[in-house]
Amino acid sequence: MLGSHLTALESSATCHSFTPVFKVPLLEQSSGRVESWRSISYQTFREDVELCARHWRRIFIGDGIPPRSVIGMWIGGFTYTDVLHIYGISRAGYIPQLFSLRLPNPEVIYELLEKAGAKALVYESAFEHILGNCPVTTHSVHDDIDAAEETLPDNLNPAAEDIAFIFHTSGSTSGSPKLVPCSFAWLDTVVQKSRQICRPQTPGRQDVTVWMGSMCHIAQTFMFIGTLQHGSCVIQPTAISFSSGELVDMIHRCGLNRLNQFATFLANHLRASRTDAKLLSLLQGLDEILYSGLPLAREEEEWAYRNGLKLRNLFGSTECGGMLLSVGASESGRNPGLLQPLHGFPYRFVSIAPAASTSGYQSTARLMELVIPKESPDCPHVSLRHSDGDFHTGDLFQEAAPGLYTFRGRDDDWIKSENSLRCDTKAIEDNAFAMCGNLIDVCVVVGSGRPSPVMFVEPAVDMDHEKLKKEIIRKTRHFHSRRYLHERITLADMIIVVPKHSLPRTATKGNIRRKAVEDAFKTQLDQIYERVR
Repeated sequence: MLGSHLTALESSATCHSFTPVFKVPLLEQSSGRVESWRSISYQTFREDVELCARHWRRIFIGDGIPPRSVIGMWIGGFTYTDVLHIYGISRAGYIPQLFSLRLPNPEVIYELLEKAGAKALVYESAFEHILGNCPVTTHSVHDDIDAAEETLPDNLNPAAEDIAFIFHTSGSTSGSPKLVPCSFAWLDTVVQKSRQICRPQTPGRQDVTVWMGSMCHIAQTFMFIGTLQHGSCVIQPTAISFSSGELVDMIHRCGLNRLNQFATFLANHLRASRTDAKLLSLLQGLDEILYSGLPLAREEEEWAYRNGLKLRNLFGSTECGGMLLSVGASESGRNPGLLQPLHGFPYRFVSIAPAASTSGYQSTARLMELVIPKESPDCPHVSLRHSDGDFHTGDLFQEAAPGLYTFRGRDDDWIKSENSLRCDTKAIEDNAFAMCGNLIDVCVVVGSGRPSPVMFVEPAVDMDHEKLKKEIIRKTRHFHSRRYLHERITLADMIIVVPKHSLPRTATKGNIRRKAVEDAFKTQLDQIYERVR
């Protein structure tokens, strides 16, 4: 039998019936602070999923929508109720097509519904006023689920090629995310991989972790399946970017012992812990701090290791789920940040053109692209593969030791200058953060097809822009002195300061979209290069 989110729930609800699977916040009406955390058991969760499944099956059958149809779901994905609706619609025999709240334009959603052949849209009631003329049947989500005497299908053993979910990429192509269909055979690999990653480190004690992101995206879906398999518990925070104060509360009152977060949010706690000895001590006491989504700044990662934090990096994507995991500080004599493939998956690292420089030094170090071969069980849907049948991730690595890798950015992080020489934009950005982290909030380096790179900066301080640019040049001068001419930023004119939150970002993780920045500021870039020629 193929493993899935539903088989994991069924098994754990039997083995861990009265163990809490969720802790949800109960807020004080006046202050909005967490008054207490309510526990929800595995048995209650399974019963609620079954109730929700009967509710939706009755509605969809009444609409004339047959089982195995695609149902769009435009919900937040951050609450217990959201999980009930996602799992309930799946248990009812339908295929959830999951949308994030960060897709504010319904036209984009309607286009994606059409591409997937969806028959209905289930939406959060807050969106009712902007739905307009939706091309499919719509139903609002309510916390109160009507009881229904519907017979549920025996869908715990589906065909391997049947589609279980449809996710979407966090970035966009031609103004729209790509569909990511996930078959039950592919979902079985998520069960295997998440079991490895979420295995408890303290025998006999229940792991307690925290919501990582929206269940409308693969990261939290992946981690929650791992949670289910080990009878662990997940806390619903008041916000995904929860404060360090709330983290302390979750450790004390909920027993949180494993912290899973996107790197951007984890970095806030790391910075706070530098001046808060109590917070640092609590972070040091966690069994694991796992981050994903994008790399931590090198200086932050090294500080965490130096201070005894049990940090791990899970490298993954929407199309593949988790793929690589860092070895961690327990591996004596090794760089704890080195990544290795998850056990049992035959990934390939294929050489591409040599790098011009790494870590600020001139080098001919070999870059390799991570490729998921078609024979790997987690190779994505055929619609996402390359013409050779494999899935080319576009993620670049260097082999630091046999079977151990250092992430070197995405292929689009390595822009080519006008003379086709490669430039590692991520190395420039990392250096800028390391040297000027108190001055800049966000930076991105562009310059594809140009003589040299340009850096866009969203400032962290209220400072004269010209003074800020000169300070960045001063602090990064040594780094750029070691780089090839086509990789250097040595003039203040090659830095552009823009307002906070003005650079284009991806919907899910908030990553800056390099190509979108180049397109949006093309006229300004043309003028800069004309001046400096």
